[in-house]
Amino acid sequence: MPGPKLKIMKGDRVRVIRGNYRDLEGSVLEVLPEENRVRVEGVNVRKRHTRPSQGDPDGGIMSIVAPIHVSNVMLVDPTAETASRVRIQVEEDGTKERIAVKSGNPIPKPQ
Repeated sequence: MPGPKLKIMKGDRVRVIRGNYRDLEGSVLEVLPEENRVRVEGVNVRKRHTRPSQGDPDGGIMSIVAPIHVSNVMLVDPTAETASRVRIQVEEDGTKERIAVKSGNPIPKPQ
C-alpha cells in the first residue's frame, strides 16, 4: 500500500526544524513516501563499517546519509529564503502548483 502524497520532491531545498540537525539546510537526495522519510544532503550522516568484498575490495568505514522523518523538514521558499509550509493550488486547467504559505509565492519544481 503506498503512503500519503508528500509535498517534498527530490532536489528540493529544505531546512531541518527539529532534532540534532536543527536549522541546517540541504537538498533532498531521496524521498521514501511509504516510510514518510527523506534523505537530506549533509544531514544525519552515519558511519558504516564494511568488510572487504568483491564489489568493495578495500572495505573500511563508509559515510551514508540516513533518512529523517518528513515532519522534521520544511521546504525553503526560494524567493524569500525562509522555511514555509506548503499548500497545493489547482489551476483552472487542472495543473497543480505548490504555494508557500508565508509569502504566497509559487515554489517551482526542481530540475
